[in-house]
Amino acid sequence: MQWRGLKSVCLVLIAVSFTLVPMGCKKQPPITLSAQAAPPAVFPGEPVTVSATAGSLSTKKNNNVVYSWSGQGVNGNGPTAAVATDSLAPGAYTVKAEVKEGKKGKEGLKPGQTADATANFTVKEFEPPTISCSASPTTIKPGDTATVTATGASPQNRPLTYSYSAAAGSVNGTGTTAEFNSTGAPTGSVDITCKVSDDKTHMATATTTVTIVAPPPPPQPHAQALCGLSFDTDKKRPTRVNNEAKACLDEVALDLQKQADAKVFIVGESDAKEKAKTEKQAKYAAKHKHAKVMDAAAQRAVNAKAYLVEEKGIDASRVSVATGTEDGQKIETYLVPAGANFSSDVQGTTPVDESTVKAEARKELHHR
Repeated sequence: MQWRGLKSVCLVLIAVSFTLVPMGCKKQPPITLSAQAAPPAVFPGEPVTVSATAGSLSTKKNNNVVYSWSGQGVNGNGPTAAVATDSLAPGAYTVKAEVKEGKKGKEGLKPGQTADATANFTVKEFEPPTISCSASPTTIKPGDTATVTATGASPQNRPLTYSYSAAAGSVNGTGTTAEFNSTGAPTGSVDITCKVSDDKTHMATATTTVTIVAPPPPPQPHAQALCGLSFDTDKKRPTRVNNEAKACLDEVALDLQKQADAKVFIVGESDAKEKAKTEKQAKYAAKHKHAKVMDAAAQRAVNAKAYLVEEKGIDASRVSVATGTEDGQKIETYLVPAGANFSSDVQGTTPVDESTVKAEARKELHHR
């Protein structure tokens, strides 16, 4: 018996009684395939790369290896492929990879020459934007405005749109700033809502508050003392408006012309002797119907008013006359602005009944 070695790698022949008997042949294992996606989770529009790794490929030089892919958005024909996620809705996705080997044009025809695998990835929902909102100033007067500032952010840098609304008044603006106008809004706190939305219809809101405060009331006007007149130099006509008195009353007329809504009060006074005489006459008149009562204080006030009305052209309705309680042959003048209360500011006066006290003619005194 003689042994011969043969060059075939898969066949050993044993010559027995001149007969060749095959003793065995080592088989090629089937190919394998694994696949993975990277990154495993993305937002719409971000790329995904899928890779396939084949194992147990034949080492024969004439073997060819072919890869194919299937799944939404996948594109590739080698061991790697790309997945376009722009049009994919949020959710879980699977990509399938397949590999075949064999002679060119005959890949995968024999058992063990085909393998497949899957890779999974997730398309995440875009995160909603965030927003903060502030106003400056936070306290305004009725009719004033405030600037509203909104600060929005998108975690995935989506384009943002802003809008605003107010519980009262009005707010105008479409960018990151708007103007709140308090016209028509009541005093108190007003809520302003800032809203931001992205191109995926996600939105967020925030609020800020502006307080409308009524301005303090204007200071209460008061009666203002003007010039005073003395009548004690003309002993024969102690109630007559003389040239010195005219100078004072001319200034009073100018003040009334400057303040068209003001009035003037003229308060006449009398001395003790005149008061006693008036009191005596009043007692006598109480018993005698046609008796006259001379009130020097009232007469001085009425005469001064007549000068303002007749010679300075002041409307009579703007001049009021009264008597006071002080001692002296004089008058005091008071400018009373609109809204002022003369009776509260100057107390102790009594209005003159102008139906009983008539103005005296300003006749010159003739000397003999």
